[in-house]
Amino acid sequence: MKKIGCWLLASMLASPAWGQEPLAEIDSLIKRMLPESSEVGIAVYDLTAKRRLYAYRAEKLSRPASTLKLLTAITALARPDADQPFRTEVRHDGVIARDTLHGNLYVVGGFDPELDGEALDSLVERTASRGFSVITGGVYGDVSLKDSLRWGQGWAWDDEPAAFQPHLSPLMLCKGTVEITVGPTPAKGDTAAILAAYPRSSFYTLRNETKSRTPSAGDFALTRDWMEHGNHIVVSGNVDKIRKGQVSVYDSPRFFMRTFLDRLQARGIAPKDTILRFAELPADSDSVRVSAPLAVWETPMYTVLRQLMKNSDNLNAEALLCRVGAEASGKRHVAAEDGIVEIMKLVRQLGHDPKTIQIADGCGLSNYNYLSPSLLVDFLAYAYSRADIFNALYRALPTGGVDGTLKYRMRKAPTRGNVHAKTGSFTAINTLAGYIDRQDGHTLAFAIMNQNILSAKQARDFQDEVCGLLLRYADPDGVKKNK
Repeated sequence: MKKIGCWLLASMLASPAWGQEPLAEIDSLIKRMLPESSEVGIAVYDLTAKRRLYAYRAEKLSRPASTLKLLTAITALARPDADQPFRTEVRHDGVIARDTLHGNLYVVGGFDPELDGEALDSLVERTASRGFSVITGGVYGDVSLKDSLRWGQGWAWDDEPAAFQPHLSPLMLCKGTVEITVGPTPAKGDTAAILAAYPRSSFYTLRNETKSRTPSAGDFALTRDWMEHGNHIVVSGNVDKIRKGQVSVYDSPRFFMRTFLDRLQARGIAPKDTILRFAELPADSDSVRVSAPLAVWETPMYTVLRQLMKNSDNLNAEALLCRVGAEASGKRHVAAEDGIVEIMKLVRQLGHDPKTIQIADGCGLSNYNYLSPSLLVDFLAYAYSRADIFNALYRALPTGGVDGTLKYRMRKAPTRGNVHAKTGSFTAINTLAGYIDRQDGHTLAFAIMNQNILSAKQARDFQDEVCGLLLRYADPDGVKKNK
């Protein structure tokens, strides 16, 4: 028998929605605050009373933007292996005799999107502590956990150099980005000083075209020769104070391995050659013996989840999606589709037909994604029904007026501190979905999906007003307003 999701079940069994006053007030907000050319879908469900409170085009398909990350995160948290850390290992084949590794060194990637320069240093230091300084074979990056596609379906090609859209790989360093810090010199017109480039690596080059205290030089900018898939970074424009910027590099795994080799050599370990090589760690056999890990770096699942939610991190979402696919399928060369299959299984479990929606990635960047507010609310309700999922998700979500992508929204009562929700936005799309904690002790799940609205501020103001309205009213059935 087909399972019925929370939203559908509530629609069938619950008494009518709110009393006329608050319902009419939400309706009036739609007419008053949104342009006629735009569209919106809204679903609100009282998780405490187990009843639907409000629906406006709740089944209408919309592009979710980053609220899609809720589906990715909840699917991952629902798995029995959800708490396993993201793991990167250094291994070798052959034997270590005196100061020589007679064999090959492998860095095995595990989709860790939070591995930074400090973590890389730790891997190098632990490897160096094993006592060898010569490697007779090669140094290989093992990225066999994923297929060769670096981007998701429907991503925008001209976002190539943007720091928010780096190349996904099982081996990623600093999210595949370089951060440049520049400071002005005292003399107007002089080239500004490059104060720092992080992480340092021979994988990229820098050209400084900045001018100190010279407005005619134009805005500060950071880019690279991305049309040629190059890693020649150009810093330009006026620098009148300390400026920082980030740019992605082309080819994350090669960035990782070149920087790893740089630091290995700096610690006095000399490979046979320094050519960037990639190969899968061989299995044990009569002719090949593979070591236990020489060095390991682990990043806790919650660290990845918190960054994903609080800062709407696209790379973390895609890494989590691929890890879900790898764990569920047991495949090597996993694709994003393997993770999407697992999301769709939960979609079906909650009573929705997967054929009536479309999911193309794990982060919401794709223009091919289409969901409904009711589906988002059903996922939120499912998470609420399981304490293990809800506790992690709730802590990771941005809090209105406090942190994350909601830090500068909902800064006044009653919304401040009482809305825990995921934002989503790109051109003409603005969405918000999460939980509301009311003064009467009730917790609500809600989703608001604004479409075809070029003013993001209009959409955000509308969403904030709806959340405030939901907080100002106590339990339905005509109870007095909260003070």
